[in-house]
Amino acid sequence: MVCVACADDANVLEALELAKDMVSFILVGDDEKIRLAAKEAKADISRAEIIHEPDPVEACNKAVQIVSSGKAQALMKGQVDTSVIMKAVLNKDAGMRIGRTLSHLAVFELPTYHKLLFVTDAAINVAPAVSTKVEIIQNAVEAVLALGVNLPKVAMLCAKEKPDTKMPATMEAAEITAHHKAMQALDEMAPDVNADDVIFAKRFILDGPLALDNAISRESVAIKGIKSPVGGDADILVCPDIEAGNILYKALAFLAGAKNGGVVLGAKRPVILTSRADSAESKLISIALGILS
Repeated sequence: MVCVACADDANVLEALELAKDMVSFILVGDDEKIRLAAKEAKADISRAEIIHEPDPVEACNKAVQIVSSGKAQALMKGQVDTSVIMKAVLNKDAGMRIGRTLSHLAVFELPTYHKLLFVTDAAINVAPAVSTKVEIIQNAVEAVLALGVNLPKVAMLCAKEKPDTKMPATMEAAEITAHHKAMQALDEMAPDVNADDVIFAKRFILDGPLALDNAISRESVAIKGIKSPVGGDADILVCPDIEAGNILYKALAFLAGAKNGGVVLGAKRPVILTSRADSAESKLISIALGILS
């Protein structure tokens, strides 16, 4: 069950029509606008529960409460600003927070890449500190593992592949990489090391700093003589900040024509977060990602 906040979005309702054999829906928003949008999308919403709430803020609050209570397993953004629905999710009384950092994970299918490519974080964390980046990585890896990707390769993206004190993101990537490699190397649990952290670290491979070409192009790796267990074969691209992530996301979606979807992780339930400009196909992929992650 997926609950859609402000569901008067024709692309969302078209995606729901495509997904109706996989999942059922609760639609929260202005009843009349929802039915008009469904007519435009040629979507059959006769089996969906509709909760009339014309005010967007209250519609988001009600949708969040439905998901938090367990009546629905995922929350989806409809015709509403991201800031409005995320404010409802972040409300400490809503029951969606579980003490973890929230982060956005996008998935892309590209004709120029040999497998699915995941990008994080393009929508939530503006300028994450090292500790926040570690949690962003954890969210992404857990989701990708749940999708059936074995031993995913994680690339810490920067503008160059070597640490440079003039470029803080490269230093942070090197720090995270060094810590990850140290955790993977542990055969016996030291008294001050969390065994769960060590076990988790061994479920994925991480390297950085890596420039984008180093992360996804085997040819670039060969030409530059880069020795990396991730180089040219990354599954997950970890962006240094929201600006880099957002630009990469939109470049892949609008310039490269990639099929894509996105979800917010780290809450009690997944939040299917798409742009209002995204196609119905993109929103369908996001629904599938939210259900499976």
